[in-house]
Amino acid sequence: MIVVTGGAGFIGSAIIWRLNQLGRDDILVVDSLGSDEKWKNLVPLKFRDYVEREDFIRLVTEGKLVGKTAENPDRVDAIIHMGACSSTTEHDATFLVKNNFEYTKQLALFAVKEGSRFVYASSAATYGDGSRGFVDDEEQIDQLRPLNMYGYSKQMFDQWALRHGLFNRIVGVKFFNVYGPNEYHKGDMSSVVLKAFEQIKSTGKMKLFKSYHENYGDGEQVRDFVYVKDAVEMTLFFLKQRNLAGLFNIGSGVANTWNNLAASIFKALGKAANIEYVDMPESIKDKYQYYTCAHMSKIRKAGYTSGVTPLSEAVSDYVTNYLVKGKRLGE
Repeated sequence: MIVVTGGAGFIGSAIIWRLNQLGRDDILVVDSLGSDEKWKNLVPLKFRDYVEREDFIRLVTEGKLVGKTAENPDRVDAIIHMGACSSTTEHDATFLVKNNFEYTKQLALFAVKEGSRFVYASSAATYGDGSRGFVDDEEQIDQLRPLNMYGYSKQMFDQWALRHGLFNRIVGVKFFNVYGPNEYHKGDMSSVVLKAFEQIKSTGKMKLFKSYHENYGDGEQVRDFVYVKDAVEMTLFFLKQRNLAGLFNIGSGVANTWNNLAASIFKALGKAANIEYVDMPESIKDKYQYYTCAHMSKIRKAGYTSGVTPLSEAVSDYVTNYLVKGKRLGE
């Protein structure tokens, strides 16, 4: 059985969708459904059971969950831990530590003890402003300086795993700017593609932040945008290749500007580009990343050979097959 935490969320539900395509439905979904509509991501998917986040961690800590053995082949063979608070503007540090750091520690220790595969979501936010590079090298973790508490909560676990020698047994995946189907519920944390689609639909134009860096023009800030379908393929690669361990970047390896992304969105909608550059909120000015681009050589050397969907092609798929039709993966 495969446990997917955050299974109703954006990337988690996409992972379940892909597992279903591969013929797997022996899946235990863990999440905290709350009052938003991420539950709708689960409706088209197939899985064995669902457990709320707090109930699941009690099963773990009370010893009521065990790893896969010859005698119990239906027990937990792997945990794909996508569950976390992913808000980069969350200010409650205590909440982030408990939810993103402590929870992950308990699951990692369980997986190692039981011999279950453990793949967890770290984040490109751990790289901070990028001045120390974007190389997924465990030995460089302590040199990184995240710009927000979300990034630091992910950094805390990476550092803990390094200190306890776990990177020879577990895998951490550092997601860059992921976009695609099933992010409807994310609100302010949704991708610019979704936000732009909604803005264009209602006003005919989209908004991008002005630049406050002398080396970047308005809309020329750079990101590594990766389509969720590609991010899922890379993540599931580590479910198959169990000899691999350590930290790995999950990105496209291509640096694209926000203006390039905007052009792709307008093109997918068959409209001429109409961009309004707006002031950046003061609260994020000193925490804003002007450049991100994943170094992808490590996962390539590990044996991942699949290509990455070009930005314009991925945006077209997302916009025309999902956003325009109001659909989710599996529908």
